[in-house]
Amino acid sequence: MAKIKMSVPIVEIDGDEMTRILWKGIKEKLILPYVELNTEYYDLDLKNRDLTEDKVTYEAAHAIKRLGVGVKCATITPNADRVKEYGLKKMYKSPNGTIREILDGTVFRAPIICKGIMPYIPGWKKPIIIARHAYGDIYKNAEAKASEGDKAELVITRADGREERLPIHSFDCDGVVQGVHNTDRSISSFARACFNYALDVKMNLYFATKDTISKTYDHRFKDIFLEIYQNEYKERFEDAGITFLYTLIDDAVARVIRSEGGFIWACKNYDGDVMSDMVATAYGSLAMMTSVLVSPDGKYEFEAAHGTVTRHYYRHLKGEETSTNSVATIFAWTGALRKRGEFDGNAPLIDFASALEKACADTIESGVMTKDLIPIFSLEGITPSAVNTFDFLDEIAKRISI
Repeated sequence: MAKIKMSVPIVEIDGDEMTRILWKGIKEKLILPYVELNTEYYDLDLKNRDLTEDKVTYEAAHAIKRLGVGVKCATITPNADRVKEYGLKKMYKSPNGTIREILDGTVFRAPIICKGIMPYIPGWKKPIIIARHAYGDIYKNAEAKASEGDKAELVITRADGREERLPIHSFDCDGVVQGVHNTDRSISSFARACFNYALDVKMNLYFATKDTISKTYDHRFKDIFLEIYQNEYKERFEDAGITFLYTLIDDAVARVIRSEGGFIWACKNYDGDVMSDMVATAYGSLAMMTSVLVSPDGKYEFEAAHGTVTRHYYRHLKGEETSTNSVATIFAWTGALRKRGEFDGNAPLIDFASALEKACADTIESGVMTKDLIPIFSLEGITPSAVNTFDFLDEIAKRISI
């Protein structure tokens, strides 16, 4: 069979540890036999980031802005121990954070649904996609310890030099204080990314804050979302047969738990950080969770929601057998290939992405899976069996039908 050709490259961003091993195996066993892969390659291995003083991360992000589609392997965000372990020049920032900032992107995380992988919440029958605003709040905060007798104030120095002071707290014992911010520009980009993605996947959209308590900060999010929806998206949502709902975060949680899924839940930065892990766990496994970064102007970066699987990597280095789940990383590739195909009108590439995803599901539903899925698998008439990392890829390869 002639390989599927790609006229425009995707940005390929390699990563670290066990996911780097998976990356190579996925390409060799599942993609290259069928696709004449066309990529612009950037190596975000921690040692290469150190060698380039992280310039390679910025280059990769700008390549996505230029080419429109990227696929990223999981990477290490170094802490003090990693700096020592790898002999780094400094403690580099999160590559994901850098790429999000450059693309002004919103992160959408969705579970991969397979028969037999039962959610811990039985009513969830369809995916719940978490949209996380990836700017500001506590992630770009200023914070300090306070001592008894201290007074904390919020000080705003206006453009004309005037100072506005708002009392926060007078401390009668030791404590802590924190200041956070956001911008109308970033909130607007977040809103448009959510509305566009909802139209793209034809799913209802929820957005929730705590505006009854945070009457300026959270209320600003609410106002911007509602204004943009009314002025730019209301008619398009109605034409697509989907809805937008703003509600309080408390109500959103209740709605999500008693729902059957099948919607996007847009969250502020911290809420999205927490709720994405909650949803991933409730669906069964973080290794079965996709992640896509979408910019307001329609650039896409696909990756797995999990990290570099360090524990398995150290076992792999010792020559020990591992059983590492590669499904989310495979779906990062299929997401990028499908989106490239959609942008370029390349139907065979779109069909291949769907065929590879089906092969993954067929493999698991036949009872063949990695060890992490065994405890959460239950399908009548099927006795599951665990295979190692590379045999799992081989089993998927057997089931690809295009």
